[in-house]
Amino acid sequence: MKLMLLRALAAATMTTVLGGCVSMAPHYQLPEAPVPAQFDNAATGEAGPALAMPAWREVFLEPRLQQVIALALQNNRDLRVAVLQVEKERAQYRIQRAALLPSVDASGSVTRSRVSDANSETGTTQVTESDAVQVGISSWELDLFGRIRSLKNEALQNWLASAENQRAARTSLVAEVATAWLALAADEQSLAFTRQTLDSQQQTLQRTEARHAQGLASGLDLSQVQTSVEAARAALARLQTQQAQDRDALQLLVGAPLDAALLPSAQALDGTVALAPLPANLPSSVLLQRPDVLSAEHALQAANADIGAARAAFFPTLTLTANYGHSSTVLSTLFSAGTRGWSFAPSITAPIFHAGALKASLDASKIGKDIGIAQYEKAIQQAFSEVADALATRDHLVAQMEAQRALVAASQRSYTLADVRYRTGLDGYLQALDAQRSLYAAQQDLIALQQQEAGNRVTLFKVLGGGADAR
Repeated sequence: MKLMLLRALAAATMTTVLGGCVSMAPHYQLPEAPVPAQFDNAATGEAGPALAMPAWREVFLEPRLQQVIALALQNNRDLRVAVLQVEKERAQYRIQRAALLPSVDASGSVTRSRVSDANSETGTTQVTESDAVQVGISSWELDLFGRIRSLKNEALQNWLASAENQRAARTSLVAEVATAWLALAADEQSLAFTRQTLDSQQQTLQRTEARHAQGLASGLDLSQVQTSVEAARAALARLQTQQAQDRDALQLLVGAPLDAALLPSAQALDGTVALAPLPANLPSSVLLQRPDVLSAEHALQAANADIGAARAAFFPTLTLTANYGHSSTVLSTLFSAGTRGWSFAPSITAPIFHAGALKASLDASKIGKDIGIAQYEKAIQQAFSEVADALATRDHLVAQMEAQRALVAASQRSYTLADVRYRTGLDGYLQALDAQRSLYAAQQDLIALQQQEAGNRVTLFKVLGGGADAR
């Protein structure tokens, strides 16, 4: 009997393996990308078929910035949640995959019962005993039409989608940390120039007070110098507040206390960010490797597999229950000859009337796939727009930087001449004050442009996929 049971289990397993090859899921076909084949505003350079962004350590060259990014990758809580979500989806996939194979359980029972003399057939109190040990399979569904296999594939694609979401979170974190660190560098540069301006104005105030005491400077000149000094103090306090807020934002991203030695200096905007050479005709196919696009693709494949499970629900399901064991009225003879027993109980269930529930479930799965297609196409369009915007910004940044540097140089010459004329008494202080204000505004605009240029490099790193180490 035991041999017959084993043969039946082997036959059922073979049926499942062969039946598992049947899939009701529709043939998967990747939708066409609804964007142009190339970016019109790609940076000039040697033409190439594809773009491979380097790892983030080759993009962000400043050693202090590298240490800050490494700390963030270790301690950021949002990234930690994304990593744990991948592990959770992996466990869900393992649970669904296990349903393809039978679950074998062992059970044992000991029963003692007493029958009173009033209810006993013999008129005397009786105590009965029953012991049993069994090993068996409980309600194992044979996957004849691929329903369980489709659910397994759906769980697999959900797992892969979560892995891409984790990759996207990692890339975004690297970019956000770099952007916040560069903002602090811009703050330091602005503060350095503002302190320099304030110091210069305070020296001018001292000279003007001395000249006013000698009757060589008017009260209006003195009042104008005092006004410019207080305005510089207010600007310095405002920038110090901004610097403190930016430092707090960076520390929140890192998720751990930051050593002051890791913070940027006023010169950190120069040479901090590198950028891989871009092909002259950058193909839009590079977008297909972005983590958000890949996540949308895996979600679409999961919806496609869900259709297979919904279709298989229209067909009969075959389940198997089997067990083998020993039972006896005396524990000492539980494994003796003649105590063995087995059962083999296959059952089949065919859907007949479900009031349209199965059809509605299939319709919902098909609509889910249509939603997945739309979301996949939207992800590509969003990615194309982000890359095109970053490239368009980059096309004009060089010219803006050159023009702004020329403006700073011209403003510096104008202020130098106006200051000399004021000191020699040829002009009033108003001309020197206007020239200094123009110089200060031009210098602050140059710092903002430098920050924008570095930020554009960070953005290109992010929107082009995040580098080789993000995979």
